[in-house]
Amino acid sequence: MGGSRVQVNKPHKSRFSSKSSRNLHKTSVKDRLAIAKSERNVGKGARAARIQRNKMIRDQKRAAVLKEKRELSGSRSPPRVIVLFALCASVDLESLADDLLSLLSKDTCVVLSGTVASSEYRTRITVLKAPHGDLLSCMEMAKVADLMVFVASARSSCEETDSYYIDSFGNQCLSVFRSLGLPSTAVFIRDLPPELKHRNELKKICTSSLASEFPEDCKFYPADTKDELHKFLWLFKEQRLKVPHWRTQRSYLLSQKVDAVYDGNSEKCTLFLTGYLRSCNLSVNQLVHVSGAGDFQLSKIEVLKDPCPLNSKKNQDLMDADEMHDTEVIGSLVPDPQNQEALVVENIPDPLAGEQTWPTEAEIAKADEDQKKKKIKKRSLPHGTSEYQAAWIVDDSDEESDYDNENDDGMVLDEGEDGFPGQEENKYSEFDGDGASLRLGDSDEETDNDSVMMEVDNLTREKIEDELNELKEAHAADEEFPDEVDTPLDVPARKRFAKYRGLKSFRTSSWDPKESLPQDYARIFEFDNFKRTQKHVLAKALELDHENREDCISVGSYARLHIMGVPSAVASKLSLLAKTIPVTACGLLKHESKVSVLHFSVKKHEAYDAPIKSKEELIFHVGFRQFVGWPIFSSEFINTDKNKMERFLHAGRFSVASIYAPISFPPLPTIILKRDGENAAPAVAAVGSLKTVDADRIILKRVILTGYPQRVSKRKASVRHMFYNPEDVKWFKPVELYTKRGLRGRIKEPVGTHGTMKCLLNGVLEQRDTVCMNLFKRAYPKWPTHHFPLSE
Repeated sequence: MGGSRVQVNKPHKSRFSSKSSRNLHKTSVKDRLAIAKSERNVGKGARAARIQRNKMIRDQKRAAVLKEKRELSGSRSPPRVIVLFALCASVDLESLADDLLSLLSKDTCVVLSGTVASSEYRTRITVLKAPHGDLLSCMEMAKVADLMVFVASARSSCEETDSYYIDSFGNQCLSVFRSLGLPSTAVFIRDLPPELKHRNELKKICTSSLASEFPEDCKFYPADTKDELHKFLWLFKEQRLKVPHWRTQRSYLLSQKVDAVYDGNSEKCTLFLTGYLRSCNLSVNQLVHVSGAGDFQLSKIEVLKDPCPLNSKKNQDLMDADEMHDTEVIGSLVPDPQNQEALVVENIPDPLAGEQTWPTEAEIAKADEDQKKKKIKKRSLPHGTSEYQAAWIVDDSDEESDYDNENDDGMVLDEGEDGFPGQEENKYSEFDGDGASLRLGDSDEETDNDSVMMEVDNLTREKIEDELNELKEAHAADEEFPDEVDTPLDVPARKRFAKYRGLKSFRTSSWDPKESLPQDYARIFEFDNFKRTQKHVLAKALELDHENREDCISVGSYARLHIMGVPSAVASKLSLLAKTIPVTACGLLKHESKVSVLHFSVKKHEAYDAPIKSKEELIFHVGFRQFVGWPIFSSEFINTDKNKMERFLHAGRFSVASIYAPISFPPLPTIILKRDGENAAPAVAAVGSLKTVDADRIILKRVILTGYPQRVSKRKASVRHMFYNPEDVKWFKPVELYTKRGLRGRIKEPVGTHGTMKCLLNGVLEQRDTVCMNLFKRAYPKWPTHHFPLSE
């Protein structure tokens, strides 16, 4: 047993270590080398392509940032607009604006209506002061602001609001600015004490108090000395500003000068607006909207020499030059009659479009054949009755068949869960769906009809009204149905509610959107596919902005717009308003001058307490545009094509406001103003956004006729005060009934001569319950007498 032994293990068979290597021997060596080489090349190529693509994306982003910085500091970009807004009435904006302008105009520069070109900061700035208390001016300035500077005073005390540094008007404007979409924001804190420790503490208190009112990226700056303002301007020069998305889709011009040329005794004139073009390129063939005045065509665009260039040499030359030299015309654009967009507001209806033509001989022959094929049911008729009169005589069997046909056509009451948002107590677990069956069995005990007739016949009109008022007061605490109406005593209900109809199901019953349209619908325009049209129009506008076309002026150009066809009265109003409110002209997209039905998603403003009724005159601020409309409000249902009209705009929830107005393409913010008096300033009534443009949106006005049980016998009950003659009971017999406590039923027959009716229900009716009937008709907005605020 001598000698050492070394353990020898079996070598590892790497040949079959993986499934892929088991069949490797089946491939030739030449092919194996080719496959391995190609795999190595693919791996290296994919990695190189990925690295190259990432490098290209970084370079593009870097180039875009550099281009934006050059444009902001270059002479081609328009001046940045800084709007100073005082959060409290005690803040002094005049001294702050003077300090900013004095800092910017230290070197050679040109100051033109608040616009300063500073060679030290290499930027051009327009400073606007929002007048405290003037809501319209603050709104118009916020629409064009590149930077909103909110100025707070450390010594202010606003006890009427929750915030110590913001008064009630400041709170109202802040909510409006949020609805419009805030641009880049900054907060200036003034009136800080000179002592450093106390100054820092007070600044922290003010910052923490105001931080919740502004976006997270909002910066707070002390702004008492010129050194602090100088620090802010250096940061602002390099700051990348953000603007609301809706402002990037349309070109606009903030006018610095407003003139008008009147053509003799004509009621029209040519309006001149001079200023810098912003956001997008503007074509001379486009239509423009002048804020508050309306939509117009351009007769000419003159490109003027820039009065505020950044070059110091040019500044010096301009300062030494004559004043007329500032308005030197570099070039002018004239619209092409073939390519210019026509100013079409309303459709011209054809009065003969709905006329019935005389029937042809073939149609007459076919009608005769159809008449012969009809089977005429023989029945006993009075002597001398003609065929036409016999068609209107209804016997018992016909009445029953008519009732069945009405049921088949859907002329029954809507179910509570589909159409009655106010009925939380009604839970129809047995009657889900439209085909729910009602257990309306006849009772063994009949109601005493003779006694009911005697009691009703002895009632006078005054007694009926007194009893009805007592019942209304008794049920006032239990009912909160705003759609309830009283049936008139002197007018038959079948005439008073002739335009109304019953619905079997509010959710699923059909309603033709083209049925019985009003005459106003002949004057509007509608789209086959609104979303597709919007996509096409926005794509065309984007192409216009990227192409260098001869009929367009570029962003940053100092131009004078010649707007033709402006009424002389409107031009004179604009000239007066230009002293306090900036006049803005924005380019319109295709179709945006045509009138259609616009729908806005709006919510009542929390600071407005007065009721807002449907079809009241309101002023709509939609983006840069302003409309006057008489809207109807409606609640929106997701799972149906029908929407219920609301008589008032309720607080705390969103509703849909529908008006006749010129077309606009969403998304656009909406501010709704209302005048409480002729000379009163408009107040913010509601805020929201443009939802869609749709002329086929069905809005149904609901009325609820109520009756009260007089006698109850198991599932049968005699109900009164819903109608006041038996003919009305027969007329509304096909419509289904329901009660506020969840029962459902139908009318069986009239009782007596004063409108009392016998009803069959699916349960025992309580005396304190109320029997209801729902009727619907389609509602439309009111056509405005004028579309724009200044054109009245």
